[in-house]
Amino acid sequence: MILYVVRHGIAVDRTDPKCPSDPERPLTARGVQKTRSAALGFRELGAKPDAILTSPYLRAAQTAEIFAEAAGFPLDKIRASEHLKPGGNPVEAAREVARLRAKEVACFGHAPQLDQMIAYLAGAQAPFTELKKAGAACLEQAGAQGRWELRWMLAPKMLRDLGE
Repeated sequence: MILYVVRHGIAVDRTDPKCPSDPERPLTARGVQKTRSAALGFRELGAKPDAILTSPYLRAAQTAEIFAEAAGFPLDKIRASEHLKPGGNPVEAAREVARLRAKEVACFGHAPQLDQMIAYLAGAQAPFTELKKAGAACLEQAGAQGRWELRWMLAPKMLRDLGE
């Protein structure tokens, strides 16, 4: 299995007095634009997820939709996962991914949970990645024992450059 882990794009600043509650914080206009460009780079890498899981928080769901559109994935097939929201359990998120039995899965969520999930899958004691907003990592399951290898990790600028 191939697993793509993508952090949500740039969202409305939580300190803005007009900011809605955290679950309802949307991507900014700039965040949407940069996320679309990153999603085009994701597509250029040949990513073709056959399952997409996202945090139910608006900014992650919007990011998932933008990446799904770029990859030709049907928006009505995107599934929300409580394990991918802030404070969610990265171990449970990894177990949910394993239950999908898909060839390629994309997960969309938040820091630091996504970095914790990457560390767990790689067998590390602590996070060793730091995904940037609209950045992505790719892991591949390397055997029946459930071990995973980090194949690549790209900053959003690198994804945007690939998409141009």
